[in-house]
Amino acid sequence: MLAILPLLGVQPALAQDTAPSPAISLITFGPGETYWERFGHDAILVGDPADPDARLYNYGMFDFHQKNFFLNFARGRMNYRVAEQPFYDALRFYASERRWVYLQQLDLDAEQRRGLAAYLQWNVQPENAEYRYDYFVSNCATRVRDALDKASGGAIARASRGVASGRTYRFEATRLIAPVAPLSLLMDLGMGPRADVPIDRWQQSFVPMVLKDVVQDAQLVNADGSTRPLVAHATWVLRSDAWPEPARPPAWTLPLTVLGLAFAALLLLLDRLRRQRAARWSFALLAFATSVKAALGGLVLLAGWTLTEHWALWANRNLLLFDPLCLLLLPAWLMSARVGWQPRAWQRLLAVVIALLATVSLPLLLLPGAQQNLPWIGAMLPGQLALAWAMLRMPQRLP
Repeated sequence: MLAILPLLGVQPALAQDTAPSPAISLITFGPGETYWERFGHDAILVGDPADPDARLYNYGMFDFHQKNFFLNFARGRMNYRVAEQPFYDALRFYASERRWVYLQQLDLDAEQRRGLAAYLQWNVQPENAEYRYDYFVSNCATRVRDALDKASGGAIARASRGVASGRTYRFEATRLIAPVAPLSLLMDLGMGPRADVPIDRWQQSFVPMVLKDVVQDAQLVNADGSTRPLVAHATWVLRSDAWPEPARPPAWTLPLTVLGLAFAALLLLLDRLRRQRAARWSFALLAFATSVKAALGGLVLLAGWTLTEHWALWANRNLLLFDPLCLLLLPAWLMSARVGWQPRAWQRLLAVVIALLATVSLPLLLLPGAQQNLPWIGAMLPGQLALAWAMLRMPQRLP
């Protein structure tokens, strides 16, 4: 037994030293046409890119048929998984989608390459493949980033942690989804103040195209303390400009403010003309629709804060503009179509409270860490003020 013990310690080491050390590359895929493709994608390639047997490790797999998929999506409890596939199969797919593909071969040493390949093989096993998805901090790009950072001895963290990006999660999310204007608006409306905290390059690398740039800048540390670039070779595999990446988010402040002011002016005009039947009914319908929109929007924002794990939605100050209390005024706005409409005292008071709460959103912009919701203030505040003014102009119903 004593003679065998040394062999037990040596043989695994020999096996590790003689195991193949395949090439490791970061593969970045450009944006696509469908809304979930607008954010780009990336994966880790193990093997020679020219080898048909090279394997791609993809952390972006999800299943619509997963139990309670849409409920879990709404609650922020989505499970994604990593899977491997032939590199050439992926290339054919992305070529058919007219999306660009960029390859960065990494200058990891043999031990680092073997270690990463072994980790990825372990990770794709069914019992290890799933992970809890978070759009900003645990997605297909951050999982790739973390695996490459560990394999490279922290090279990516050194190149990105504490390095100011000048961006926020809101900026990046609304920038990338900008070609789908309705989703860009909804995403901007739904995000709260935590999405406006400045992020460093490490955090910003939740965007695959940013991770590509961070990896390009990263340096490996040699045994003697000198450094060398993490990327040994980089090249375009597929080129395409079919789905360009926007440089900035849409500028919504001016158009939404103009729309909000114009709508408020229309409400005030109709209120002035309420002796005319058409004006009364038009005012009543617009006031009713505005309150329904504000109330339902507020209930959705409140649910996002209290019932989900989507932390970027929490404490959303747009609740001051989209106020669920507007539900209580719906009967009053319907009654405003009548000639002798006289709102009750509590309805007048509630209309003022709703308008004042909406007004509070303006000075909140001056506070540190403020939520950047000026477009929504411009869109909603004028209308809320106009409705409160119209309510106060009418004689109060006596008890």
